[in-house]
Amino acid sequence: MDVIKSILFFIVAGLCEIGGGYLIWLWLRDGGSIWIAILGGVLLISYGLVATFQPANFGRVYAAYGGVFIVMAIIWGWQVDKIIPDRFDIIGSIIAVTGAMIIMFWPRN
Repeated sequence: MDVIKSILFFIVAGLCEIGGGYLIWLWLRDGGSIWIAILGGVLLISYGLVATFQPANFGRVYAAYGGVFIVMAIIWGWQVDKIIPDRFDIIGSIIAVTGAMIIMFWPRN
């Protein structure tokens, strides 16, 4: 159950970070409203808060999150920006998330 909760925290944190960053992107690059920027900032702060619910130490959580972020960013690009991932995106994502899962969940003494 702890692994499932941890994965859910990674997903929620990823959505907050990618969504927040995307809203800031829309504000600065596409001339969006300041309210888009404020919502983006709130989401980015939320990302930092959600990550603290992970059971592991800071360094391990952030290292593992990098792999999860790669996968989520590829999915975001596919679903939001309509950029279809190619085989190298998929291979790289599999490698990254495999590394993240080893860092986070491999049994230790």
